[in-house]
Amino acid sequence: MSEFTHIKENGQPGMVDVSMKAITLRTATAQSIVCLPQDIVAKFNNGEIIAPKGAVIQTAIIAGIMAAKKTGELIPLCHPIGLDDCMVSIQLKNDELIIQCTTRVTAKTGVEMEALVGATLAALTIYDMCKAMSHEIIIKETKLIKKTGGKKDFESA
Repeated sequence: MSEFTHIKENGQPGMVDVSMKAITLRTATAQSIVCLPQDIVAKFNNGEIIAPKGAVIQTAIIAGIMAAKKTGELIPLCHPIGLDDCMVSIQLKNDELIIQCTTRVTAKTGVEMEALVGATLAALTIYDMCKAMSHEIIIKETKLIKKTGGKKDFESA
């Protein structure tokens, strides 16, 4: 058997066979950080930034949820799963928007890719909606914060 989970015996790529796995509650939280220039931070008011395209934070939250739901269609070998829950939160800390996407499912496979895709698409939506005001926006990082369920749990240090 290959040491790579997505490479089959014949050397071809394929999905991981989860048919024999147990159905368990699985959760994941991912985070993306978007650094904003001060002229955009100054527009932050009551938890929102109003840009020429509209309400940035609310739109990014909806985009993140929509993206998480479509993960199986975007990542070639990712299993399509029906999420039980998806929450996206966005908080301003100094000049950074901290985006967290938490996904939850009772299934045979985990939801960390859904959380990562949700956080990433929320960050890209912020960039898209704010780029008319500045191109000095930096999407600094996206990472898995925590996952539970399946073979092993994970929490970043």
